[in-house]
Amino acid sequence: MNSWLYLVMAGICEVLWAVPLKFSEGFTKIIPSVLTILFLILSMLLLEHSLKGIPLGTAYACWTAIGAVGTVVVGMIFLNESTSLIRIFFIFLVIAGILGLKLTTA
Repeated sequence: MNSWLYLVMAGICEVLWAVPLKFSEGFTKIIPSVLTILFLILSMLLLEHSLKGIPLGTAYACWTAIGAVGTVVVGMIFLNESTSLIRIFFIFLVIAGILGLKLTTA
């Protein structure tokens, strides 16, 4: 499988552990806690696979950015978080950074 596909999947898993973390209430709620731990481990495993074909700095920056942007978007859509234009502008700046790293990675 392509290293970039592993990296995108790892980033999606970042979102999938961050969201249930909000609902775990300090790891006192079992289902959100288990989902948090499960997707955190899966995210790390997928990130590790992506490192076979992507430089560490690029992979780590993209992984965290995918997770951050995805989590912000989920918060905006499902958790009634702010959708101000300035916030959306800065999300696009992060996306531009990810694309720039992808385009400049050998």
